[in-house]
Amino acid sequence: MCRISLMSVVLNTGILNFEHGGLRVKLAISGKGGVGKTTLAAALTKFFSSKGYRVFAVDADPDTSLGLVLGLPEEGLGSLKPVVEMREVIAELTGGSGAFFSLNPDVDRLLEDYTLTYGNISFLKMGGVKQGGSTCYCRENAVLHALVNSLLLREGEIVVLDMSAGIEHLTRGTARGVDVILVVVEPSVVSTRTARVVEKLARELGVPLVKFVANKVRDGRQEQFLLDHFSTEELIGVLPFQEEILDLSLGREAAEPRAFREAVARIGDYLLACNR
Repeated sequence: MCRISLMSVVLNTGILNFEHGGLRVKLAISGKGGVGKTTLAAALTKFFSSKGYRVFAVDADPDTSLGLVLGLPEEGLGSLKPVVEMREVIAELTGGSGAFFSLNPDVDRLLEDYTLTYGNISFLKMGGVKQGGSTCYCRENAVLHALVNSLLLREGEIVVLDMSAGIEHLTRGTARGVDVILVVVEPSVVSTRTARVVEKLARELGVPLVKFVANKVRDGRQEQFLLDHFSTEELIGVLPFQEEILDLSLGREAAEPRAFREAVARIGDYLLACNR
C-alpha cells in the first residue's frame, strides 16, 4: 500500500522529477457512468506524456470517446475500428472460430497494427463488450484480459485504461492485471455507493492500489460531502467543476483551466511516487 502523503506531493508539484527507469504502471480509470472517467483518463495521459513517459491510452469503453477527448486527429480516429468488433481478428488471435479457444491469446499484433501513435502517446480503440442479446463475448473478454496483462513490456511505459461504466469490467475480471484503479466519484449518494462496490471488487481481484478521485466539485459543501464518505488517504484528488472541462468532454476546442491542470498534476505525481 502506498504510504506517501498526498500533502508532500502537493507541496512539491512542479519540481518532482521521477526517473523513468524501472517504472511500469498499468492504471485503470473506473466509476459509474457520467462521472468523468474519460476526462481524467485523457488528462492523465497528457500529463504522463509531458513528463516524457511513453503512454498507451486504451479506450475500453463501448462509447469509445477517449481519442476525441485526447484531441487526436479525427481522420485517424475515424479509420480506427474498435478491436472487439473485428471478429476475424479476434478469431485468429484466440485460435479459430470453434467452441474451444485460447484464454491467453498473443495480442502483440494489436499493438503493432491497430494503434495510432502521436508523439509518445499510442492510442488503441479496444472498445467494450456491450450488453444486449444472448451473444457470448467470451473471446472478446479473453482478448481484453490478455491485452491488459501483456502491455508494459519495457521500462518507462504507462498504460491508461478508460474502462466501461459501472462494475462489469470487474465482474468479468478484465481489470485483474492492473497495478492501480482510480475510481472517479462525483458528489452524489449513488456515485459514492458505486465507488465502494468498485473498490470491493477491485480488492477481490487483487489490485494492489485502489484510490478515489472526486470530480465535478462545485463548492466546499460538495467537497465536504465527499470527505464524509472517503478519508483523506483514500481521496487523492479533487477536480473542480468548470465549463471548459465540459467543452473538452464534448470534443470542443478549449484550454484546460489552470486549477484543473494543477489538480491533475498532483494526482499524476502521487501515482508516479507510489509506483517508483
